[in-house]
Parts: sequence; C-alpha cells; structure tokens
Amino acid sequence: MAIPLLTYKPSSQNQRVAGYEVPNEDTPYIYRLEDCVDETDIQELIWAAYRQIFSEHEILKRFRQPALESQLKNRSITVRDFVRGLAKTEAFYTLVVETNSNYRVVEVCLKRLLGRDSYNKDEEIAWSITIATKGIGGFVDALIDSEEYQTSFGDFTVPYQRRRYKDRPFNLVTPRYADYWRDKEEAARYKWGDINNFLDMARSLAITPVTQNTNVATANIQIPNTTRDNKPDTRVSINPVASFPARK
Repeated sequence: MAIPLLTYKPSSQNQRVAGYEVPNEDTPYIYRLEDCVDETDIQELIWAAYRQIFSEHEILKRFRQPALESQLKNRSITVRDFVRGLAKTEAFYTLVVETNSNYRVVEVCLKRLLGRDSYNKDEEIAWSITIATKGIGGFVDALIDSEEYQTSFGDFTVPYQRRRYKDRPFNLVTPRYADYWRDKEEAARYKWGDINNFLDMARSLAITPVTQNTNVATANIQIPNTTRDNKPDTRVSINPVASFPARK
C-alpha cells in the first residue's frame, strides 16, 4: 500500500498573496488554448509548454513529441494532458530525474509544473516519499491532478511562474548543474585537496625532449682570426713634412 502524502505547512510565498505589481517585461505571458485561433497560435502554445517543462536552452529536435503535438492540435487532449505527457517522456527523465536526487527532482517539478518553489524541507521530504513509492510517473500525476494545479492553470493553460518579480525564471534553471550532480560526477575522479590529483596529472603529461646535433650545425663555420698580430697597420702619421710640400 502506498504511503499517503505527509502533511506540511505551506508558507506565505508571493504566489499565495494578492499582488499589486504593475505589469512589466518580467510579467509572464499566459498561454491558453481557448485563445488560439489558428495554427500559429497553437504552435506558440506548444513552444511555451516545451520551454516551461524542458527549459528553453535545453530543447533539442530529438526531444520533440510529434504524437502529443498532433493530439493537441486536433484538440484530442487538453493542455494539462500535454504537459503531463511531456513530464513523463524519456527526455524529461534524462534531463531532470536521472541527474538529481529526489529532493532536487521535487524542487524542479514544483517550479515547472506548479509554477512555484517548494515551501520548505518538509514538503520536499513528503513529495520525495511519493517518488520513492509511486515512481516519477505517479509523482507527476499527483502534481497535475492536484487541486492547486487545477485552481491555478485548469485544463487549458500552460503552467507558468506565478507572480515572478525577481531572480531568474524557473524554466531557465538547469537541473543537472546542482550540487548533487557536481559532487556525484567528481566523487569518482576527483577529491578536493588531494595531492595525488596533481601527481596523476603530472604523470599523465607526455613530454618529448627535443635534441639537436650540434656537430653538424657547426661543422662548416669558420671563425675569423681576430688576434692583434694579424691586423693591418692602421696607425696614422703625424709628420706634416711628409704630407704637405714645402713653400717656395
């Protein structure tokens, strides 16, 4: 039997409080399916969903989901089903789940699926237990089927960062560069402060000495004789009689 979600106390984050900010360039644009009137509008909505779920700077052609896109264009599925499908793809598992601990996965999924940060460590622990018991698919279903998701986005709105007024957008945070992934990668090959790291690097350098045959290079060089005995007599006479004729 699955363990029920543990209780935690929601904190008063900005998305839970009525805002009075003046809309500006940081105010997220809301994409709704009912606002789409042609193919271009639907394509922009699909692109917005990819940016929100996969992160804009990590979208590759091989991550596209043509089947889900086709169903959404034909209105066979809702935007919520489309988001659910993207969060359950192998691409999302590779980018987010595989490279992080359960706590980090909870943090990223709350930001991208519910549009907010985790309230506290208690919430991260509660949802991480859901991942451990139901898997990542069950965790995604629990978030998307939650009352919070339905109230905030419904069936036809792409999730967005609610009440963003500072810091970077959530969907631009790369999950694999967290401390967990860095430490996991470095643990097997690097230990901070260990002198063996430098010694191993020094031994790995292949140094080829350069030799030169000096006998061949200097064989035909003739050194001139610069001794004093071999120099011509360059002394100047100071006898005026020998230099100029006498006056008559």
